Amino acid sequence: MLTLLNISNIALIEDLQVEFDRALNLLTGETGSGKSIIVDALGLLIGGRFTSDMIKAGEERAFIEGLFLVGRNEELEELLRSAGIELDGREENEIIIRRDLAANGRNKIFINNHLATQALLRELRPFLVDIHGQGDQQTLFNPDTHLESLDAYAKVASLRQEVAERYGRLSELKSELDALRQDEAEKFQLIDILRFQIDELERAHLAAGEDEQLEEERRRLSNVEKLTSLCAETIALIYEDDESALARIGRASGRVEELSGYESGFRAYLEGLESARALLEDLAFSLRDFADKLEFSPARLASVEDRLAEIRRLSRKYGGSIETALDHLARSHDRLDNIERSGEREKELASELREAREHYLESSLRLHGERASAIKTFEQCIERDLTEVAMEHARFEVRMKSPSELELRDEDAWRYFTRRGIDRVEFYISANVGESPRPLAKVASGGEASRLMLVLKTIASASAWPRTIVFDEVDSGIGGRVSEAVGVKLKKLSETNQVLCVTHQAQIARFADSHVLVRKEVIADRTEVSLERLDRRGRIEEIARMLTGAEITDTARRHAKEMLKIE
Repeated sequence: MLTLLNISNIALIEDLQVEFDRALNLLTGETGSGKSIIVDALGLLIGGRFTSDMIKAGEERAFIEGLFLVGRNEELEELLRSAGIELDGREENEIIIRRDLAANGRNKIFINNHLATQALLRELRPFLVDIHGQGDQQTLFNPDTHLESLDAYAKVASLRQEVAERYGRLSELKSELDALRQDEAEKFQLIDILRFQIDELERAHLAAGEDEQLEEERRRLSNVEKLTSLCAETIALIYEDDESALARIGRASGRVEELSGYESGFRAYLEGLESARALLEDLAFSLRDFADKLEFSPARLASVEDRLAEIRRLSRKYGGSIETALDHLARSHDRLDNIERSGEREKELASELREAREHYLESSLRLHGERASAIKTFEQCIERDLTEVAMEHARFEVRMKSPSELELRDEDAWRYFTRRGIDRVEFYISANVGESPRPLAKVASGGEASRLMLVLKTIASASAWPRTIVFDEVDSGIGGRVSEAVGVKLKKLSETNQVLCVTHQAQIARFADSHVLVRKEVIADRTEVSLERLDRRGRIEEIARMLTGAEITDTARRHAKEMLKIE
């Protein structure tokens, strides 16, 4: 549900904030007042295409911001989680979306203060906003969405989930079997390659961290003279010179012990001095042992460099490091083992695949039966409600294409299998007498499509995913009693979804839970769009204007009161 929309520097809007109620929100105003700009801005917010000419003239930047309240939805939460956005896990969570737009094309999108992509916005759109207007019926015109409407009406969500899970298992097994058969086709070549790589790596006896140890040894062998000199100088400074560190510490210890006889506080330092002496002695002995073992060996240095060269060669060949080479060795062993026992594994997978296919078909055929049973009543309900919205001559058909039993048993039947089952559904409509039904996208006008969408949303249990449903001028080409029927349907739809509707019909506006008036005014030689959330008196005036035009009469006001049931 959209609770707040904040728009800055879009088209004729300089700075505008509007709050919306949970139920039915109506936007009215004179033709050209800017109502559609608000709908367009909402479309931009949820992933619509932006062009620089949408920014207000004379401005370089613009932004649109929306605050949505959403209920618990695992699919929505997983989508956000995959983008690094965590919701609070409450029954109702806030999602704040902001699009910063610039004339130079450097635009940014934020979701709950996380930088996001336009692709993510488009994925979120079905969970948040559904816009239907004169030029925005893509959802309805896309046959892929028709199956969703039929299934929502048929109430087959749990069966669809079962089909989706079985399809996932089927696809997993098929992919594994296909990969195995591909390996089988290349079996002999692969076996030779894998055995060569395994032999090469096993002969090398690589060990993790070996290259680091050898590098250290190579540095030592290359600098024996310098290391010998450093050891000798350090031993002299610590141990052998008359003024060595140990000699000085010994004298210092004697003086501190004598001082402690007069001032007991110094006695605490004696243990530290003894520890320092022991540490220096240990260092001197270690240096002497290290120096004694130093020996320049050209043969050993050459051996170390050869080994490092071999390690570098194998590392480059198998991933860049000893660790990746060892990983490649382990994977090669596994793959060789799988290929060598591929016949046995292929039989296992083929058996599992046959069983999974039967399970999938069993669920899909049950789903097909539920859909087929629902089609007739679905068509009747749609036609009945279309009559109420000035489409009394409309004929509505649901055409479902499904493979025959023979086709399903064919080896090539995979082309019919989808996560949504084996059926393809498309809506056909004839809006006029004497015309045969044709695909919806080829027949319905903008106004007809908007009214059909309204009917579908009302009938097809739109509460499955409560969201914000927007109708831009759903009343195009209708009036009188038909407008009243459209208003009733909008009101019914608002019981399960938040509805935003742009209308010119008083018969629709009277049903509003929240009525917003959109005005276009000239301020300081610039045209601005402003909003006013109407109170009771304001609603009477606006509905009276919608009834009579610019000149509002007392008769129109009385009529408006009657429509609003206000004394």
